[in-house]
Amino acid sequence: MDYTPRHNQPFTLEQAVHLDVAIITEEISRLQNSIQHLKETQDLLRSHLQSEADPDLQQALNENEEVIGSQTERISILRMALAQKGILGTSSHYDTFPPTGPAQSQTQTRESAPSPSQPPATTPAPAPANGVNGASEASEASDEDGGLHL
Repeated sequence: MDYTPRHNQPFTLEQAVHLDVAIITEEISRLQNSIQHLKETQDLLRSHLQSEADPDLQQALNENEEVIGSQTERISILRMALAQKGILGTSSHYDTFPPTGPAQSQTQTRESAPSPSQPPATTPAPAPANGVNGASEASEASDEDGGLHL
């Protein structure tokens, strides 16, 4: 399958297909979280712009829209990679925008917290320092949000 992205992306579909499923799913989750926070910020910016015109806030709003579009497209690429690996089927686990709301977020937090009788879940080991695409340690170390650069 050949795919031409609309936005500049740090990887191609072909490169994504060669990634481990765990890396792909973690990146989808990270991007979904980022998009959720960006959308919350967009709501705040729009609210403030309704009461007062501010060119800097308008620029931030426009830039965030581009980032949201790029990240949504990146999720689509990763989902296509999962589909090519035969992983993505009828499950909604990898949906672009999982349903979230105050009540559901609290429920998920309670359900995901380990009970006293259960040991806490272990997290997978971090990716190699040289990165999946041969990125240098310096470029990965400079990532402020701790995300993967695929």
